[in-house]
Amino acid sequence: MRLGVISDTHGLLRPEALHALRGVDHILHAGDIGHADVLEGLRTLAPLTVVRGNNDRGLWVAGVAHSEWVELGGHAVYLLHDLTDLDIDPAGAGVSIVITGHTHRPAIKRRDGVLFLNPGSAGPRRFKLPVTLALLDLSPGLPVEIRPLLGEAPATA
Repeated sequence: MRLGVISDTHGLLRPEALHALRGVDHILHAGDIGHADVLEGLRTLAPLTVVRGNNDRGLWVAGVAHSEWVELGGHAVYLLHDLTDLDIDPAGAGVSIVITGHTHRPAIKRRDGVLFLNPGSAGPRRFKLPVTLALLDLSPGLPVEIRPLLGEAPATA
């Protein structure tokens, strides 16, 4: 099973993001969506799990939770926008993957058997940070690719 992981779109769903996510089995959006149209565009590609970010306000986001727990491909995935709001012990709770956004900086870390993944920001460029999303394979080792959307070099772990 292959997951597309995206965050911090801030109302911009780039054609490059849609292209990169084509063929994934499930999409996770880690908040700061920006507009309901972003969710509708992502839903045309695959099933979608989404959380709200600190900039998501208004009636369109009323039904979107601040965190989600989802089982995908035999893995417990915990999704939230800001890692500083993590309110569980992932390893103790049996979570194997924690997905966050907020910082606009892509990051892949492994701690206590848990993969912590921030796909970076796929929306408007902020400062000189890359514009990225992530592709995660739910196979042994949980290989991850940080996929640049505007010509930067990809990173894997």
